[in-house]
Amino acid sequence: MKDIGEEGLPLEVLLVEDSPGDVRLTREAFRDAGRAINLKVASDGVEAMAVLRREGPHVHAIRPDLILLDLNLPKMDGREVLACIKADTGLKTIPTVVLSASSAQVDIEKSYQLQANCYFTKPVQLDEFDSLVKSITDFWLTKVKLPRPALTDDPKIGSDPVKRTAARLSAR
Repeated sequence: MKDIGEEGLPLEVLLVEDSPGDVRLTREAFRDAGRAINLKVASDGVEAMAVLRREGPHVHAIRPDLILLDLNLPKMDGREVLACIKADTGLKTIPTVVLSASSAQVDIEKSYQLQANCYFTKPVQLDEFDSLVKSITDFWLTKVKLPRPALTDDPKIGSDPVKRTAARLSAR
């Protein structure tokens, strides 16, 4: 087991969000959190799955340490994305946090049935949103210990930390 971020590399977060305003607020909250975080944004469910599966223009995407997932997305909604993530043996261990405007019990229950790691309703107030993102960061990216798979599928690189760091940095 490794602590997320223990190798001195930035933490990788995939934000699946179609609202430019929420993306901006999340970026600002992460910037204020005092951690080195690379935030990759997918604006719809299809793009999120392409990033996670390293398809098309996302072939060099880095596996995220955490996924923040909105439910109401174009092309493929967040419930479908969550189901795909949790059905994929290579992705299902990535913590997936639902961050939705919906407080409907049916959405909360469905998300947990699909194995979301937790569910948050987006606060309306700016300072509450900022506080929530900082709490998520503090818990999921500093306190939790999770297994960390190899950063690359290339057997030439394997677990060598120098090669892994170089591969991760060159993928940017």
